[in-house]
Amino acid sequence: MTIDERISRAEEALAPVFARIDANEEACTARILDAFRDHGVATRHFAPTVGYGYDDIGRDTLAAIWADLFGAEAAIVRPSIASGTAALSLTLFGLTRPGEHILSATGTPYDTLLDVIGEQEGEPTPGSLREMGVSYSQVELGADGAIDLEAVEKALRPNTTLVIAQRSRGYAWRPSLMPEAFAPLADMLHTRHPGVRLMVDNCYGEFVCATEPTHHGADVCVGSLIKNPGGGLAPTGGYMVGRKDAIERISWRITAPGIGLEVGSYAASYQPFYQGLFMAPHTVAQALKTACLTARVFEDMGRATTPPSDEPRADIIQALRLETPEALIRFCQGIQMASPVDSMAMPEPWDMPGYADQVIMAAGTFVSGASIELSADGPMRPPYTAYMQGALTYAHGKLALKTALKHMGV
Repeated sequence: MTIDERISRAEEALAPVFARIDANEEACTARILDAFRDHGVATRHFAPTVGYGYDDIGRDTLAAIWADLFGAEAAIVRPSIASGTAALSLTLFGLTRPGEHILSATGTPYDTLLDVIGEQEGEPTPGSLREMGVSYSQVELGADGAIDLEAVEKALRPNTTLVIAQRSRGYAWRPSLMPEAFAPLADMLHTRHPGVRLMVDNCYGEFVCATEPTHHGADVCVGSLIKNPGGGLAPTGGYMVGRKDAIERISWRITAPGIGLEVGSYAASYQPFYQGLFMAPHTVAQALKTACLTARVFEDMGRATTPPSDEPRADIIQALRLETPEALIRFCQGIQMASPVDSMAMPEPWDMPGYADQVIMAAGTFVSGASIELSADGPMRPPYTAYMQGALTYAHGKLALKTALKHMGV
């Protein structure tokens, strides 16, 4: 069977899945359009500011729209936040104090957070939470892939003030979590342990579903603007959205205690952040269709995938178990070869900062590191799993899949 025949057969089988994705895109776009109209978004909101940025209407209106979209009280949406990891770090430091304890309800966090927490062997990372006197522990997901409420409650300590949970699978062979999956955990914490907040790492999950974790009781959601919510247009930035008291505490870390969100200018236009947010549901839909197509083709080839091609999704990540280092390298190289930027580059495994293993990463993106654009990566450890995400257009995603399959010798 040719590659074109494999893809055509997969597309036919995925027709009802694609229809479901289109329906969610329309629902999310309607919510965003309503929010833009409610807040009277106009050209004046795109104007740059300099210096302290007092009364920056573009910045403040963007944050208010985010709060509405996430069913929350307040939000921080800032170009100055360098990445999703930076946003998570600011949140963790903002919501904890020396002597307090953080508990992860979803096992080991994404690799880059381990330095922030200070969980490596030996001396804690300079400047980490551990060095500052904040302790950490974790419980694993249940055998069914759900949050183990009983284990979480047993692991709570008298000094636990923050429970964290990761929506996406990260570099783990486990299901990603739907927004509603956090409701039982939030309800347990709020009713029986009211001093403990719940923070959800929402990276890769925004607008994949009709709701977000804050609609289901999470105190704070955190993520990156160069992933889903930037729609492929935001050039940088991160966000935190949730309860007003939590957002206020985080804001002291963004600027300084007593100043918080009153300052913070941006000398470029805010237009990419507004337009990217408006485009986000469509761009996410393109990424989801690319992921489903890839999963279906690899399933037909007898490869293990998660999630399966026809399963409702909680994030844009598609995991493909490739079994050998050579297959992982060639798949990622094939994605790079089909990239609009740096297609001539040939990715190889390397010692990427913040990761325990060598990582191979294909990302020929217009915005460096933008995971909503088509990329594929994975740690060089058994069973050599590729984690693919993104695609600004489904057509590009399909063409890149063809190139990757050809480079793998399919």
